[in-house]
Amino acid sequence: MIFSTTPDVPGKEITENLGVVAGNIVQSKHVGRDFMAGLKGMIGGEISGYTEMLAEARDIAIERMVSEAQKRDADAIVNIRFTTSAIMANASEMLAYGTAVKLK
Repeated sequence: MIFSTTPDVPGKEITENLGVVAGNIVQSKHVGRDFMAGLKGMIGGEISGYTEMLAEARDIAIERMVSEAQKRDADAIVNIRFTTSAIMANASEMLAYGTAVKLK
């Protein structure tokens, strides 16, 4: 599966738009990590536990989006975008979405 943040695939022609596909996940870290993140927040710097959590969530969201595109027999997903939102105090949603297309 080809996926791209651009509106096309270089060297390929889009022959059919199969619609928007998306994948999302709501994920949280355990209490121990939240405590350490709070301490790190006081002194500054990267909170690596949350960086890892969001990277993992992004990968899962992409997998779910690709799975939805495969169900539609797509060759590629174009115009991929990502968004995050806080669902509750210790949980965030990662959403990946784009347009599933057939290629020539």
